[in-house]
Amino acid sequence: MGQHHQCVCSFVPPFVLQNLAKNGISGARESVKVAKETRAKRGRTPVSIATFAGVPSTPTGDSEREIWDSGNSWDQRVSLVRSEGAPTTVDDDVSIAYDYSGVVREFYRTILARRSIDNAGLKLITNVHFGASYMNAFWDGDEMTYGDGDGVIFTSFARSLDVSAHELTHGVTQFTANLDYEGQPGALNEHFSDVFGSAITQYHNKQDAGSADWLIGDEIMGPTLFGEALRSMRAPGTAYDNHLMGQDPQPDHMSNYFTGPEDHYGVHINSGIPNKAFYLAATSIGTDKALLIWYQALQKLWPTANFADAVQVLIESARTLVKTKQVPLGSTQVVRSAFKAVGL
Repeated sequence: MGQHHQCVCSFVPPFVLQNLAKNGISGARESVKVAKETRAKRGRTPVSIATFAGVPSTPTGDSEREIWDSGNSWDQRVSLVRSEGAPTTVDDDVSIAYDYSGVVREFYRTILARRSIDNAGLKLITNVHFGASYMNAFWDGDEMTYGDGDGVIFTSFARSLDVSAHELTHGVTQFTANLDYEGQPGALNEHFSDVFGSAITQYHNKQDAGSADWLIGDEIMGPTLFGEALRSMRAPGTAYDNHLMGQDPQPDHMSNYFTGPEDHYGVHINSGIPNKAFYLAATSIGTDKALLIWYQALQKLWPTANFADAVQVLIESARTLVKTKQVPLGSTQVVRSAFKAVGL
């Protein structure tokens, strides 16, 4: 697998930031530039072998949390402000980032019997207050990094469970299927993060498929665009439409599949297609049951898997789980018809 596909997976899609930058939002210009630099730096840094080999054979820790404060610099791990079990600090971003990485860790542990991101107790390292008005959050293969937003378009990324669960799941994907961050494998990579981001938020808020909003990124919208979101799993293509961000380009069917080179060949765009399928499956058998099928499939996919591959593996996973009575009878057909509905 080529190193250039290694995911520096960011929460806000590049085309949203580019539209904001075009419309004179200064924080967005800086954020676009930093994303490029982070990726370039990442391309030069050899990622540990474990990253490519999937699950490491030796335990890497006890999934302890560490919160670091970048102090509005563009560096990671500047000062350690809270470690596992340490008392709370006066900084809300630190407290919330600590709590939310705990929520995600607990979900994986109790619901999916997974020990941290790598299933071997990997330490959960989080950086808050990264950069000045930085409008993004990312997982870079080792750790989580959150910007504060500009307080106008975006609020602090550290204060959103959606963001936390989405980004940490990029780590889980890295240690399982390790999906390339380009084209259909990349769209699947983003899709799995949206699925888990939504499912973990629903679980934490005691919601189900019927009462959930199915929005991704609505929690970080600042006062100017409050009420918008970055993606909608229920209705891809409707999350936002305004003079600053532009129009949500996500298709909800293969007939509108995006073929351009932007966004790593549409990783944040075409993820709308499988996202809609998950929404349809979840509203039929329940988010919790659909998630079990998706999690099982994630562990059986491979770096270059495309949409058609994923559908086959998901159907196979549904059959297996029906057999072991972990999901209801008819789940196989539900998954199949959900993908038929989006043209797969």
